Amino acid sequence: MLEQNELKKAGLKVTLPRVKILEIIESNPDWHMSAEDVYKELLNRGDDVGLATVYRVLTQFEAADILKRHQFEGGKSVFELISKGDHDHLVCIKTGLVEEFHDPVIQERVAAIAEQHGFDLTDYSLVIYGISDQAKNKKK
Repeated sequence: MLEQNELKKAGLKVTLPRVKILEIIESNPDWHMSAEDVYKELLNRGDDVGLATVYRVLTQFEAADILKRHQFEGGKSVFELISKGDHDHLVCIKTGLVEEFHDPVIQERVAAIAEQHGFDLTDYSLVIYGISDQAKNKKK
């Protein structure tokens, strides 16, 4: 089972709640899921895992470099798989929709700026806020 291997590699004990939560996240790789989103999905599947356990497991996954936490402006914490690779985010200020994009030019420029200033780049974050077409179309 892929989930169990990931947990073991991260040094985490394989428990049923951890496996179930990782399954949900891996089955929705394009989502930026909050603890509440994961909890609701567990309920929909008929799994008996409490919200406090979900928060605890997500925090453990973050510490084990399985997940990355984002705190987009005006929103709650959301998590995504680290294995998704380098990308940036667009966030709709009306709906909270989060879109990912990958732009090698931006990544090269960020690396060049870090180098120019004598930094070894370890991570960066680019979030663009705006109003999505979906939100604009709701007005009509």
